[in-house]
Amino acid sequence: MNDNHVRDRILVGVDGSASSIDALRQAVELARKFDAPVEAITAWVYPPLVSYRPVAGWSPEGDARDIQATAIDQAFGVDVPRDFTAQVLHGPAAGVLIEESRRARMLVLGSRGHGGFAGMLLGSVSSACAEHAHCPVLIMHNRRRQDDAGD
Repeated sequence: MNDNHVRDRILVGVDGSASSIDALRQAVELARKFDAPVEAITAWVYPPLVSYRPVAGWSPEGDARDIQATAIDQAFGVDVPRDFTAQVLHGPAAGVLIEESRRARMLVLGSRGHGGFAGMLLGSVSSACAEHAHCPVLIMHNRRRQDDAGD
């Protein structure tokens, strides 16, 4: 992949939340218009524990891969778009996405993931990326939740 191809990519942060699945779909729609590749990124870290003792057979990286694969399947089923790639990277989500945004045309995120407090409009990762990313950022709200609120 040449450097221009990498800089033209549209990144999408995936954490398995409904709004990140909407972000996946939106990133692909935008990529078709820009004739750009899409790269899904899921970040992982070891959980903060006072005394860390690994649980036999458990891998936070493996969990991140499973979450990403499930989200991609929910977004596209067997019709994964052409020019779509996915990575699982170690590090705090905001830091990983901000660093990766240096080499992207756009970053697409869900408005909030699984953490935080219910009812918040913007999560900490999307807020940090909106402020510090090196490319334009599009933040998607959960369409299903908005549709349900209108009923």
